[in-house]
Amino acid sequence: MALSASDPETVIRALPIWNGGIDIQPLLGGITNKNYLVTDGERRAVVRFGGDIPVHGVMRFNELAATRAAGDTGISPKVLYSAPSVLALDFIAGRSYGPDDVRADRDRCVALVKRVHREIAAHLRGPTLAFNVFHIVRDYAHTLVEDQSRMAARLPRFLAAAETLERAVGPIDLVFAHNDLLAANFIDDGQRLWLVDWDYAGWNSPLFDLGGLSSNNGFDLGDNDAMLSAYFEAPVTDALRRKFHAMLCASLLREAMWSMVSEQRSTIDFDYVAYTDENLRRFDAAWTTFQEMGLK
Repeated sequence: MALSASDPETVIRALPIWNGGIDIQPLLGGITNKNYLVTDGERRAVVRFGGDIPVHGVMRFNELAATRAAGDTGISPKVLYSAPSVLALDFIAGRSYGPDDVRADRDRCVALVKRVHREIAAHLRGPTLAFNVFHIVRDYAHTLVEDQSRMAARLPRFLAAAETLERAVGPIDLVFAHNDLLAANFIDDGQRLWLVDWDYAGWNSPLFDLGGLSSNNGFDLGDNDAMLSAYFEAPVTDALRRKFHAMLCASLLREAMWSMVSEQRSTIDFDYVAYTDENLRRFDAAWTTFQEMGLK
């Protein structure tokens, strides 16, 4: 079934998973996909629309593999149906987190991320992607030059910073990671936490997810140490802090450059310019801390 971007409700109604008449309501807030809440009697489902986005490394075969594995693991809702550009999932009734919620519930969020890294790989089927933040930053720089981005003159500085950060991170362990730990991707159903939206999932260093969890949710240095200690089940060493803070900076730089590319490439109604500027402010602050710590 092909996606009809001009009439998604027709596509939704044609999915062969409904038992009768359905009610369709758009879900607001997505900045990569278009999402709808569908009520079918007493059952509710989320239907996501989105094609491949090669410029961002989003390939739907990879998202589907990750989503199915996460559903089989009990970390994410089950997949009800998939077709090119369409994904239907069980609806989780609960409260999406904001950054304040993640900070207040830090230990449970870290424990869930640890489950992702330890358990999902055993349930994966078929080919899956790697997520190398430094390759992504370099590739985004090429795209931004091609697009004559407003940020083109600042790219040499970003690339030099990325090279410094890559050296500081050094060799990495690989886990299958979520790679997009925004607060809204955590859902509390009143009994447990769920993690959703696997567009950017792939093989990566666990420090990238931990850095994203911190940078996206306003963790302070104490939060970071507590997170690292809980995740690695050991006291935090200076060497680990160095690698972690470098990856935290890299996650912020990647998010800012993702938004720079989206300014010109995305068709979703979202203020990417403001999002770029906000993430650059956060990157600059983290980069200053990195330099003050002597992490070169």
